Amino acid sequence: MTMQIADSVSLSAPDAKARAKARAHAAAAQDNLRTEPRAVRITIIALAMIFLSVFVVLPLVVVFAQAFSKGILAYLSALAEPEALAAIKLTLIVAAISVGLNLVFGLVAAWAIAKFDFAGKTFLITLIDLPFSVSPVISGLVFVLLFGAQGYFGSWLRDHDIQILFAVPGIALATTFVTFPFVARALIPLMQEQGTQEEEAAVSLGASGLQTFFRVTLPNIKWGVLYGVLLCNARAMGEFGAVSVVSGHIRGETNTMPLLVEILYNEYQFVAAFAIASLLAMLALITLIAKTVLERHLDEGHDASDH
Repeated sequence: MTMQIADSVSLSAPDAKARAKARAHAAAAQDNLRTEPRAVRITIIALAMIFLSVFVVLPLVVVFAQAFSKGILAYLSALAEPEALAAIKLTLIVAAISVGLNLVFGLVAAWAIAKFDFAGKTFLITLIDLPFSVSPVISGLVFVLLFGAQGYFGSWLRDHDIQILFAVPGIALATTFVTFPFVARALIPLMQEQGTQEEEAAVSLGASGLQTFFRVTLPNIKWGVLYGVLLCNARAMGEFGAVSVVSGHIRGETNTMPLLVEILYNEYQFVAAFAIASLLAMLALITLIAKTVLERHLDEGHDASDH
């Protein structure tokens, strides 16, 4: 017994020394960062602040200044136009459809990738990342080639009086394709980090697959789900390229908010254009604040799991 204790102590001693050495290196690295000359630190911070001010803050200020340049009544009047209300309504409908579909797909894909091993797993991950590498305009063109009048399914759709392109279904399909990586990509690393121990324990206690998912898996990933939904919704409401290809730009019917901003600006209706743009800018600011809050909850969850 004494020999076993001595062996365990001798085996754990090098590990303790290695950990202590790693902590010392980390502390030294932090000290080295803090010992940069004051002028260098001030220069780096100033450059970062100037960059953010020019490319982020200034455009936002210009958008709101132009939107309210003729007063709040002109601003509200521009938002109350039937064409603007139709664009806002369509944007909300398309965002709800695409976020709902991507939420289901993201949960299923992340659960399958993180919890199971199967043939084609790497290929599935590659497919999830495909919209990140394909131009939105190209993805919209794909739907035109599939569902257009001269497309692969065009004649069948025409015979059955089904309208995909230049209507809500085509816009929703294009938006869903562009945004479907966000929920899955937010959940996959989170679920992989959590492992499968809790699910295995639930199954061993007699829980079914759905019970395990809703009572064990889902509560552990709720902040990740909200994070993915938030990013997906922001991208869906601001999507321009793919929607521009499949919408047909029918005024009052198939123009989303980004498309209407372009049309109004090209017609020199600057107040109306920037009024709609200000709504998208406010969405971006709300998304940024919510993203910060959700990231804090995710970090707290990681710290709790570590302890």
